[in-house]
Amino acid sequence: KKPVHWSPSSRTALAEAELEYPEGHTSRSIYVAMPITVVGDNVPAEVKELLATPGIRAAFAIWTTTPWTIPANLAVAVNADLDYCLVKAEGETATGWHSDHLIVAEALVNSLAEKFSTPLQVLATFKGECLEGCHYQHPLYERVSPLVIGGDYITTDSGTGLVHTAPGHGQEDYQVGLRYGLPLLSPVDDAGCFTDEAGPGFAGLAVQKEGNQAVVEALTSKGVLLKEEQYAHKYPYDWRTKKPTIFRATSQWFASVEGFRSAALDAIRGVSWVPAVGQNRITAMTEGRNDWCISRQRKWGVPIPVFYDKRGEPLLTEQTLNHITSLVAQHGSDIWWAASVEELLPADLKHLAPELTKGEDTMDVWFDSGSSWAGVVQARESEGLRFPADLYLEGSDQHRGKQISSVVESLGVGLKR
Repeated sequence: KKPVHWSPSSRTALAEAELEYPEGHTSRSIYVAMPITVVGDNVPAEVKELLATPGIRAAFAIWTTTPWTIPANLAVAVNADLDYCLVKAEGETATGWHSDHLIVAEALVNSLAEKFSTPLQVLATFKGECLEGCHYQHPLYERVSPLVIGGDYITTDSGTGLVHTAPGHGQEDYQVGLRYGLPLLSPVDDAGCFTDEAGPGFAGLAVQKEGNQAVVEALTSKGVLLKEEQYAHKYPYDWRTKKPTIFRATSQWFASVEGFRSAALDAIRGVSWVPAVGQNRITAMTEGRNDWCISRQRKWGVPIPVFYDKRGEPLLTEQTLNHITSLVAQHGSDIWWAASVEELLPADLKHLAPELTKGEDTMDVWFDSGSSWAGVVQARESEGLRFPADLYLEGSDQHRGKQISSVVESLGVGLKR
């Protein structure tokens, strides 16, 4: 289970090749104060002294373009090498804030003061690494979470230099969560609505519509909303429905390319590309590819032949695959939907049928198209075709689709294109 691109409008996971990034998208971006509850041991003594002053209400200031992910917040991340400041907010604007002292990146103090329309007086400066070990109170729940060290993705290009971290809704967040042992919280259902886990004030609301609004209103009522503004940026849309997607942790099937990435790059260099620029495009995509989500939640497509027991544990073995392969060869892939569990199991496993259900996920269509070398060329070598093929014709828009999936799949089963 890990975060993937999810389309609420299609109710399925999507691959990068199934996304588009239309011009003109704007998101509701918010700056939020996360009240500090515990000052870590590595914080400089003068900062500790300031934070211990009676009456001071200090917080980590974060920024996000997805207010609906705030209920899933489990950490705030900083860049260990960046300089951060403790600042005092002065002026009328700050009088309604829960916290009048904020920690932000030093490079952003001036721009944030202008954005918040309030002077920010710098009281102390220190490295991000000093903040590890601090904790803060979630602004909406009785939940205390840690400040953690993130990575180079934390910059001062925008925001506050501190990153709202929800492992169930972001790839970098997920990786940081693994390092720190954070749970995978994603209180959002297949339709893109908050679940009961988000709380009574949010349950049932569509996260990208009224759910967003409800979160903003809740933060405002707590006095922790520092600023809200529209933010224009590229955002992924479902290429079929033309509607925005979300990043959401779900249980999916993944194919890892980590073990043969170098072999894939070698194979790419061994091919003559026309036009030559195609080699650069597919090389860049292969270098940046991580785990490939190969499952989809659709009512059409080639089924993933997996059985599940009552605990949700999968049954997928070479024996079950061989048996189902023979059935598909005789009856076509619809046999998975038409036959009973007992009929789909090998003879010596049929007794397990009452305890099992059929999986309903289908295969990513790019996985299907990437296996043409097996279904067309390799399967007909006895008829005079030769594997690997001498020529592969495909549109130049398929570097991230059929072409890369063909390379990855052939190498993944130990063959060479």
